[in-house]
Amino acid sequence: MKKRAFLFGLFTALALAGASVFAQPTAYPSKAIRIVVPFPAGGTSDVLARLIGVKMSEKFGQPVIVENRPGSAGNLGADLVAKSPADGHTFVLMDVGNLTISPALYKLPFDVLRDFAPVAMVGYSPHLLVVSTQVPADNLADFVKYAKANPGKLNFAAAAGMGSATHLAGVQFARRLGIDWSYVPYKGGAQAMTDLVGGHMDVTFNGMVATYPHVKSGKLKLLAVSSAKRWSELPTVPAVAESLPGFLTGSWQGLLAPAGTPPAVIRAVHDEVLRITALPEIREKLQTLGFEPSQMSPAEFGTWLKAEIPAMAKIVNDEKITVE
Repeated sequence: MKKRAFLFGLFTALALAGASVFAQPTAYPSKAIRIVVPFPAGGTSDVLARLIGVKMSEKFGQPVIVENRPGSAGNLGADLVAKSPADGHTFVLMDVGNLTISPALYKLPFDVLRDFAPVAMVGYSPHLLVVSTQVPADNLADFVKYAKANPGKLNFAAAAGMGSATHLAGVQFARRLGIDWSYVPYKGGAQAMTDLVGGHMDVTFNGMVATYPHVKSGKLKLLAVSSAKRWSELPTVPAVAESLPGFLTGSWQGLLAPAGTPPAVIRAVHDEVLRITALPEIREKLQTLGFEPSQMSPAEFGTWLKAEIPAMAKIVNDEKITVE
């Protein structure tokens, strides 16, 4: 009887051990990770995705594939990720300004707050307020004075089109100062910069990566940055907020996953992004891009989205901004 009881207990223990082994989740990641960039190659989102992807692949032991899916102001690639399996192997890295502005401009096939899980706010880069060398102003105060004295004369290059973050930066700036200028939409920043350098446009807010080289070469005049305070890399350049308290615009780059992605996976990827952006060689590279890493948690990122979406909708609705 004792021998039978012993054997029964042994078989039971082995069975339970086997069940626990089979119940263990597959190690993450179990296959290649895909980071979708909903813009053409070469932009800030693309550069960041590739910087992060290389280091993430080394850490996780799986390939990290960056896939450019441009179209519909970033909405095409975002929709692809929103409808992807929530298994932690597909993410989207984009300027989250698109996610906060697009709901007010488009009839989207996805809901930002319902269909995405915030993973990591990778970081922030300010817009630069620049003017053509033909504009007779060398500082912010003189420019504002000139713009007010010449209503309707200046042309603002909306570098990524009407309703873009750069366009809304110009709208907020003009509204608060009582400036009247015309907005000229562009499909991308490269042509907008070419026309501004050539004197065909007068002023714009645009990302640091695409804009600062023209400032360094003397082809554009830099008047201010759109960060909350002076940018550490440009300490002599005033922030717009010094004249307009609370003014803050720029590029917030965020990594998101399909809603329903396991919280443990989100935390693991979030922590990995923070580790990567803290590496000295990565921080040095980010500085050259005019980019500052963020420490936001996934929950804080979600709270930021919930606040920014209605704030951007109010600007779009107040100004009656539409897109073709």
